[in-house]
Amino acid sequence: MVRRRHREDGSAAVEFALIAPLFIALLFGIISYGYMLSFRQGISQAAAEGARVFAVAPAGSPTLKADAVAAVNRSLSSYGITCTTTGTLKKGASTVGTCSVPSTATACANNAAARCARVEITYSYRANPLVPSFPGLGITLPQTLRYDTTVQVNS
Repeated sequence: MVRRRHREDGSAAVEFALIAPLFIALLFGIISYGYMLSFRQGISQAAAEGARVFAVAPAGSPTLKADAVAAVNRSLSSYGITCTTTGTLKKGASTVGTCSVPSTATACANNAAARCARVEITYSYRANPLVPSFPGLGITLPQTLRYDTTVQVNS
């Protein structure tokens, strides 16, 4: 009795064709989400650096807001994002969010006798992702990234 060997020449290609889209989607998802988390940390650092300017600047400094905006921009420069003194966050020529940097410190919310400065950055991430999203995976990314830092100013 002669046994015939079943032909399996194309089975590996078919299996790869079935698995490859899922693997690629997973890979792009990990990269996209990882980069978004890195950018979220960058926004956090930028807000903290902007607020820090208020904490260490001499009282009544005429360039306080410009210095704080410059500190925010140094932190966001590696992402190609800039904060303007008018409160908009820009990526190239496009407006992608807001950045609130005060001109002076005001009364603290929890202690009216103290003075505080609050820097807030909001980025519309889903509408302006920093890396191209794999089709259908953009929905897993957050709508907006927001971070704010408040410091008490000693004067």
